[in-house]
Amino acid sequence: MLVAVDIGNTNIVIGFMNGDEITHTYRLTTSRVRTSDEYGMSLLQFLSLSGYKRSDVEDVVVCSVVPSVMHSFRGSIEKFLGKSPIIIGPGVKTGIAVRIDDPKSLGADCLVDCVAAYNLYGSPCLVIDMGTATTFNYVDSNGAITMGVIQTGLQTAARALAGNTAQLPEVEITTPSTILSKNTNSAIQTGLYYGFLGGIERLITQCRKEIGEDFTVVATGGFGRVIEHDTDFIDVYDPDLIFKGMKIIYDKNR
Repeated sequence: MLVAVDIGNTNIVIGFMNGDEITHTYRLTTSRVRTSDEYGMSLLQFLSLSGYKRSDVEDVVVCSVVPSVMHSFRGSIEKFLGKSPIIIGPGVKTGIAVRIDDPKSLGADCLVDCVAAYNLYGSPCLVIDMGTATTFNYVDSNGAITMGVIQTGLQTAARALAGNTAQLPEVEITTPSTILSKNTNSAIQTGLYYGFLGGIERLITQCRKEIGEDFTVVATGGFGRVIEHDTDFIDVYDPDLIFKGMKIIYDKNR
């Protein structure tokens, strides 16, 4: 069984994979002060809840965009699972090229998403990951990442609005039933939702205009689930894209 770990800015998502099947997933809040023992105990608890033993773990692959967490988490894997994890980054085979000004600046999560989209849905494709930040990356017909756009994430925008105003609350992110809001909370929810959705669609439109060729739009990330039913601009929504990409990369580096 392969343990795939996605360390993001807000959450750490842990997936257990048998072959290409994701059998269980678990979430931890990303914490820069949590120790390797705390992370390790969580890993063992998740294994137990899923009916696995430590001896069932064949390997571990990690995708991280939070360097300050890596020392503790790597230590937890080595101490509690007895494995030296594959860390996705420079030197790891991915099967696609990165042709931007500074290839090392591309987030590991964006790279993994693009690997999955390219292998599963073909190219050219525009890959959108809607998380703490919303990222757009384009994979051309030759299998190369050639551009990227970064937009504020939906929850990040909500927290920024609440944190920088005296009387506006932080609200739950939800699909509004109408744009004709009659109270402050629903007015904020409506503005956030349709502003975010409109921004996604406008960026896709601009990409089509400047790239000048047809492409598939592949979306992932928690907030993709919120909007994907409400737009015709997204061709594929795959909530497990990053785990599928990690498995593809793992297979290339075994």
